[in-house]
Amino acid sequence: MRLVGEHPHALAGPRALVLGGPGLGGLLSAVPALRALRGSGQQVHLAAPARLDELAELTGAVDRLLPTVPGRPIPWYASHGEPPDLAVNLRDADPASHRRLLELRPADLWGYEPGGAAPPGVSRPRWDGGEDEVRRWCRLLAWYGLPADPANIALPVPLCPNPDKGTVVLHPGHPGARWPEHRFALVADVLSGVGWRVVVTGDRSERALATRIVAQGFLPPGAMLAGRTSLRRLCALVAGARLVVSGHPGPARLAAAYGTPCLTVRGPDAGVDEVLTAALDRLDGHDRNRSGYGGAAPAEQRRGT
Repeated sequence: MRLVGEHPHALAGPRALVLGGPGLGGLLSAVPALRALRGSGQQVHLAAPARLDELAELTGAVDRLLPTVPGRPIPWYASHGEPPDLAVNLRDADPASHRRLLELRPADLWGYEPGGAAPPGVSRPRWDGGEDEVRRWCRLLAWYGLPADPANIALPVPLCPNPDKGTVVLHPGHPGARWPEHRFALVADVLSGVGWRVVVTGDRSERALATRIVAQGFLPPGAMLAGRTSLRRLCALVAGARLVVSGHPGPARLAAAYGTPCLTVRGPDAGVDEVLTAALDRLDGHDRNRSGYGGAAPAEQRRGT
C-alpha cells in the first residue's frame, strides 16, 4: 500500500474504495468524481495499477493507492480489518467489476447497471456507452446524491525539471488505435523543419515505435522520450508544451488538465495535411508563408500515405 496526498484530514472519515480504470485516461476522466468524494469527507482509497501513483497524488483527491494486478483480488484487507463503507465502480459497468468490489463486503456499492433488469432490490443508473467519460462518472455520483463538477479537471504542475518546455509533444499511442506511424513522422519532420522542437513520448512498450518515428522524422536521438519519462515528468512536459498531437485519449485528457492545445488523431482517416494545418494554426506566432509550408505540395504527395 502507498499513501498519497497531503490532506489536512487524511485517513479520517468513512472509507470509500474506488475501482479506477487501468490507464492514464481512466484516472484522468475520474478526477472530478474523485474530488467530489474526497470533498464529501470520504477517505478515498483508489484501486488502480501501481504505475499511476504519481498521477493519483497530483489529483489531490486520493488518500491511498491500492495497487491492482489483473486477475488478482483488490488488496483491501492487506491493510484494513473492516470492509469499506462504500465501494464505487469508476471503471466500467461490467458485472465482473461489481462482483470484484462486492467480494470485499462494502456497506454500499455505487455503480452503473449495464442494461437489462437490475438484480432484485437493486436500483442503479443505466450505462450510456456514448457518453463522455468525465460526465459519465459525474452523472453516476449525482444519481446517488453527490454532485460533481465535470469542469474540475485541472492538475497542478509537478515541481520537477522540464528541459523540454515549449516543445511539440507527439504521442502515437498503442497499435490498435494508432494513426499510421509514417504520418506521425511526417508531422514531426514538417514541424521541426519550421523551427519547433518536437519530442515523441510513450510507455516502455512503445519505445520501438517512437524510435522509428524519430528516425523517419529526422529528429535528433534526444527527441525519443518513450519509456524514459515518469508520470510526473510527462505531466510537466505536457504542462509546458506548446502543442500535443496524440493518437491516444490519455495524453489528450492530460493536455486538457493543463490547458495545453491538443490534436487527437485516431485511425487512418485523418489526413496529414489536415493535421498539419490544424497544428500550425495552434502554434501561436507561426508564419506559414515564411516557413514555406503553405506553398508546398500536399504532405501526402511529398511522402506518401
